Amino acid sequence: MKSNLLSDEELAALSEGVRDGSIETDTGFNSSVRVRKHDLASEDSSLGVNVSSIDMINERFIRLFRLGLLEVLRTSPRVNPTRVQILKFGDYLKGLRAPLSVNMVRMNPLRGNSVIIIDPNVVFSSLDSFFGGFGKGVGELPPSRLFTPTETRIIKIILEVFFRSLTEAWGPLMPIECEHVSSEINPQFAQIADENDLVVLSRFEADATASGGKGFIDLVYPYATLKPVRELLSSRVQSGEGNEESDKKWRKDLAAAVGDAKLELQVTMGEIKTTLHHLNHLQEGDLLFFKKDDTALMSTDGVPAFHVNVGTRGSQVAVQIDHEHVHGKL
Repeated sequence: MKSNLLSDEELAALSEGVRDGSIETDTGFNSSVRVRKHDLASEDSSLGVNVSSIDMINERFIRLFRLGLLEVLRTSPRVNPTRVQILKFGDYLKGLRAPLSVNMVRMNPLRGNSVIIIDPNVVFSSLDSFFGGFGKGVGELPPSRLFTPTETRIIKIILEVFFRSLTEAWGPLMPIECEHVSSEINPQFAQIADENDLVVLSRFEADATASGGKGFIDLVYPYATLKPVRELLSSRVQSGEGNEESDKKWRKDLAAAVGDAKLELQVTMGEIKTTLHHLNHLQEGDLLFFKKDDTALMSTDGVPAFHVNVGTRGSQVAVQIDHEHVHGKL
C-alpha cells in the first residue's frame, strides 16, 4: 500500500524551495485575516456588558434596603455591597455551608431563576432586633437545623423589603417584578444553573451591631438572565428617575447657586522675558522695554478668560471685554 506521506527527500526539497524563494508562500485565501482564539466549551466571563452598571444598581438598592429594614426591624443595620463578581456556579457553592436561607426567585421579565441566600446570622440578629434586643447573632448551627416558623416569618419580612428595594433599584433601567419560587436550607439544591455555568454574584455584607450579628446576603444572577439585557446594562444607568423637566430645573438651580461664587480677576498688560542675572542687577530708575499687545489678558485663578481693553470710567480704572480667550492660543 502506497503511503500518502511525503518522503524525507521531498520534505527537504520543499523546505529548500521555501528558503530560496522558488516556492511561493502565503498564496491561500484570506491570508491577511487574523484569527482570535475562542473556546466553545466556556462562556465569555466579560458578559459583554458593563458590570459597573450592576454596581450602580446595587448602590441604589442598598440605600432603599436600609430604609426598609429600619421601618420593620426598628434598627438600621450596616449593609454594604462588595464588588460584583463573575464566577462559575460550582465555585460559588463550594464556599457555602448549610443551613442557609436559600430562596429561589423569578425576576420577570428576566429569564430563568435567580437566588437570594441569607446568612443565619442576619436572620437571628434581625429577629433579636425585631423583639427589642440588640441584634445578637448566632453561633455555628448543625447542617440539618431547620428554621422555626418565627424565623421563617422574619425571613419573609426581609425578602419583602428586598424585593421592593430591588424592584425600585432596577426601575430606571427596566421594570421588574420579583416572585418567590421556593425555599431551601441547603444551597446545593439551588439549581439555578449548572456547575460550569457562569453566575453574577452581588454580596451584601451585613453588620447589625458592633457586638455581633455579622453576616451576608447574596443575590446571584445566572449568566443567561443578564445576557438578553446586556445592551441595557452597557448603557449608563440613570441615578434618578430620568425626568427631563426636573433635570432642567436642577441644572438651573445649580447655575444660580454657582453664580453667587466670588472670583478674583487679574489683568495682565504685558510680559517680559529676562534672565536671573539681569533681574538680580536691576536698580532703581532702570527701564524695562516690552512690546504691548493690542489687548490685555484677563484671568481668573490663573486661567485666561477674556482679552480686554484697559481704560478709565469716571475716576475708576476699568476694562472693556474685547473677545473671549481661545484656550491654547495667546
